[in-house]
Amino acid sequence: MRMNASLSPGEVGLRPLSARSVVLSLLLGLHPPELPVRDLVRTVEPFGVAGSALRAALSRMVAAGDLHRTDTVYRLSDRLLQRQRRVDDAVHPRTRAWNGDWEILVVTATGREPAERAELRAELSGLRLAELREGVWLRPANLLRPRPSHVAELAQCFTARPEQPSRALATSLWALDTWAETANALLTHFAAVERPADRFATAAAMVRHLLTDPVLPDELLPADWPAPALRTTYTDYRSELTEAVRTGRGNTGAGPGA
Repeated sequence: MRMNASLSPGEVGLRPLSARSVVLSLLLGLHPPELPVRDLVRTVEPFGVAGSALRAALSRMVAAGDLHRTDTVYRLSDRLLQRQRRVDDAVHPRTRAWNGDWEILVVTATGREPAERAELRAELSGLRLAELREGVWLRPANLLRPRPSHVAELAQCFTARPEQPSRALATSLWALDTWAETANALLTHFAAVERPADRFATAAAMVRHLLTDPVLPDELLPADWPAPALRTTYTDYRSELTEAVRTGRGNTGAGPGA
């Protein structure tokens, strides 16, 4: 089963900037992921979020468990800290030299409800595995990331070298050309826009796209693979935001999470 890219070729997939999306994207890109309300008001203003809309959104987000509030400081909840770690892993994936082996995971659990099966599929995709056939997931064994303990209760994991050439197998599992076209479209769009809100929305789309990067060994990638450029552009942008927020400068369009 071929894993599709998150966007169609040439599309940048920008989402509307609601007050909630701006706050979450902003905090997901900060370490530590917290800000006083006065800094939030100042930082989100260039994105068209008024103070009244921000305060209403903050109240709803605290009630929903997205944020914790201590006095006037808002920070991400523990649940969203897990999401921040996924974003950080997407921006800075940890890899090792590839020796030709592939990870193979075979789902062995039976009798699960459709919602449980869908949740496991989403989790395995988040681990950057691709589904060869129903219940059989694999990827090159070059990526370092923790595997949740409960996955071992639902599946058997192996390491092996498939008989099919690895490059052909990777091409059959991931829509690499489509992913690259979308990444290049994002880079082109980001270079062309100037409004803070447009830059912010484009950077958020970059993160969402990086979450779908299979992080394959160089040997299996097409020429001029744009993921490193996408990561560098986003990282520079997020650094710009962090500096602006910490020093109190306004009118920045930098650095959302996802």
